[in-house]
Amino acid sequence: MSKKVLIVGGVAGGASAAARLRRLDEKMEIIIFERGEHISYANCGLPYYVSGVISEREQLLVQTPQGMKKRFNIDVRINSEVTRIFPEEKAIEVQDENGRIYKETYDDLILSPGAAPIRPPIPGIDDVEVHVVRNVADIDQIKRYVDIAQPQSAVVVGGGFIGLEMAENLNARGIETTIVEMSNQVMAPLDYEMAAILHDHIYNKGVELNLEDGVKAFAKKENKTIITLQSGEEIETDLTILAIGVRPDIKLAKEAGLAIGDLGGIKVNDYLQTSVEHIYAVGDAIEVKNYVTGQPSLLPLAGPANKQGRIAADVIAGRGGRYNGTQGTSIAKIFDMAAASTGANEKMLKKLGISYEVSYTHSASNASYYPGSQRISTKLIFDKENGRILGAQIVGSKGVDKRIDDIAGAIRRGSTVFDLQELELAYAPPFSSAKDPVNMAGYVAGNIIRGDMEIIHWHQLQKLNKKDITVIDVRTLEERKGKFIPESLHIPIDELRNRLEEIPQDKDIVVYCEIGLRGYLAYRILKQNGFERVKNLSGGWLTYYPAVFG
Repeated sequence: MSKKVLIVGGVAGGASAAARLRRLDEKMEIIIFERGEHISYANCGLPYYVSGVISEREQLLVQTPQGMKKRFNIDVRINSEVTRIFPEEKAIEVQDENGRIYKETYDDLILSPGAAPIRPPIPGIDDVEVHVVRNVADIDQIKRYVDIAQPQSAVVVGGGFIGLEMAENLNARGIETTIVEMSNQVMAPLDYEMAAILHDHIYNKGVELNLEDGVKAFAKKENKTIITLQSGEEIETDLTILAIGVRPDIKLAKEAGLAIGDLGGIKVNDYLQTSVEHIYAVGDAIEVKNYVTGQPSLLPLAGPANKQGRIAADVIAGRGGRYNGTQGTSIAKIFDMAAASTGANEKMLKKLGISYEVSYTHSASNASYYPGSQRISTKLIFDKENGRILGAQIVGSKGVDKRIDDIAGAIRRGSTVFDLQELELAYAPPFSSAKDPVNMAGYVAGNIIRGDMEIIHWHQLQKLNKKDITVIDVRTLEERKGKFIPESLHIPIDELRNRLEEIPQDKDIVVYCEIGLRGYLAYRILKQNGFERVKNLSGGWLTYYPAVFG
């Protein structure tokens, strides 16, 4: 006899689970309950509808209730909120759009309620109109306001994925836009020095960026909103978007007695089973195992949610299956640039006390002699003992997506930096170089592990008294003009062998160039000419400058 499976939430994980269940069992009774009007919509595409990049609203709707019924024979009940779960009865309570309350029994239940935008109790927040971006209805409201009221100014509170994407699309509509971010950087998955590359880019696109300054209060003034920041600065705006993050929607689960993790998400095992038999949970509402660290994490991403829905369906259908964790691979378009990350960042590893090393490379997206080549900045994080890759962050204007995916795949296979050296990647001048940026990241990290190069990082150099060390700039005179580390000695790499006598032997030496390559060559020259206390500035000037002066 076929099962009856109820699914709470019809977006991402819920919709994937439903479709997979039907493919596995034509006779199974499957019902989706969605409290909103839409299911299976492209929530990651919502900001682009505001600017018109996505011109038709229907393009956001991946599937409709009617489509699900016709193609998959799935009963989709929209505007139907599940208000309670009765695990002992294996039943749920539902309130439909007419206010009618009824019960529905199940053999298995899948929870996919997602995560709700955080709305902190800031003074005045209930007195003004503050928009969030969670679903199609939210973006409809924002789009309608922009089209009709034609606001001149907007403030986006929060510098994460949604905040940055909303700022870009509002800016594209000609709206004077300000981002307010309490942290010292945008995009939390990136470490500071990588995010600093984006800060300059955002400024240059005409968006005001207020970092390390949170919102203290909201107030209404005629048809404007006055936002007072913690610094005391006041910003007057026509439109306010709140995008400071999301929190797992666990109300139903908690009230039903399901175990909740320390981070506030629904606890599940490797089979997406909750603490209560026959109840599964997937998507943004659950705590997942971080694939790199093995620790519980909250990683609200569409890709993992869809995979979890599929695996939960396999388990329910008796196919087996196991979710091995999320490594947090993500990418965002920031105007003309892309920023991507995968695996652990430094902040996470420091917090957990996990030993690691870092290298920076700045490579060309394709052969530098071919038109259109752009810089790709890569941060590789690895275990210095065995070379295992722990994480990566890449920022650039072209080819970022395929490089982060290469490294994400390597992490999933447990690869080392030496494996990156051996990757055979597609090459032709319009697409890459014979030594792809991913290969180069592996070579540089390998040099560090083998002891061929000792490095110093931007923050370590910043803390040193420059009078106690000798900093040597090995770039050309043209490169040095107007941009150099103060008190550094200038000896171009091609002159270094003939000017060794100018370098003191009784001090620590730090060499640097634009990206680190000539610094590495200088390091090798000095080490083989009797200078023992030498380090190369990892990532060179292009890493140091935005992090220190940006």
